Amino acid sequence: MLRIEMWKRSSSFERYSEGAKDCRIAAKIGLKVDNIRLSFGDLIALNEVSLEVKEREVLALIGPNGAGKTALINCITGFYKPQRGHIFFYGEELIGIPSHLIAKKGIGRTFQNIALYKGLTTLDNLLAARHNFFKSTFLEDICMVGRARREEIKHRCVVEDIIDFLEIQHIREEHVDSLAYGLRKKVELGRALCLEPKYLLLDEPMAGMTKEEKEDVCRFILDANQILGISILLVEHDMEVVMDLADRIVVLDYGHKIAEGTPQEISRNKDVIRAYLGEAN
Repeated sequence: MLRIEMWKRSSSFERYSEGAKDCRIAAKIGLKVDNIRLSFGDLIALNEVSLEVKEREVLALIGPNGAGKTALINCITGFYKPQRGHIFFYGEELIGIPSHLIAKKGIGRTFQNIALYKGLTTLDNLLAARHNFFKSTFLEDICMVGRARREEIKHRCVVEDIIDFLEIQHIREEHVDSLAYGLRKKVELGRALCLEPKYLLLDEPMAGMTKEEKEDVCRFILDANQILGISILLVEHDMEVVMDLADRIVVLDYGHKIAEGTPQEISRNKDVIRAYLGEAN
């Protein structure tokens, strides 16, 4: 389990702990997508899509293959630039900001296709995700003295804490290219957590996993949300997982938002049943 005293060494711990103290505080809208339109030539990937993700919320984004789910995540994280609309993060426009600066503002993500440094160990992959927090100079890093040494110790403490949190101590020194698929997915989740995100965008984090592996990842997602206070935008095809985890659900179909509501409301929505689950009887 996460050793909270270690996270106190991180500058962002206060943000998490304050949110966890009183869940009765009215949730703010941290991430807002407003009428986004994204097209590639004649192909319209997203057409006037809007959604809001509140603080400490798990919002699921579902839809058939090709509905535009990953495209929307890519717009939020700066990999795609939409032709129209706005994306606000605590009131600041994100469109036009480079992806690494968006990550630095507090938006982390995982990828649908695993994107780890294959030649590095689990520990080194997680440490690489801490690069945004290093302030030491190149010369200090080479000599490993003063500020560089202090930062190395601090960031290793955070990484070790995340390793404990995800229960992957047994693979900390293993090269990620030798790991089973489900373990690599856990490492990628850990790398996203190393960014200390306020908002975490998970693009099919359980795709290809066994039932037991999915149960583990569901537990980690809930812990990240409830213990660390991280808001979650979850793209997932497993409807059982979505219904268990999500506070609200947004449904896309061919780039259009066709429904939004609680899991109970979405499960009864005829448009969703028709588009995503098959024709209603």
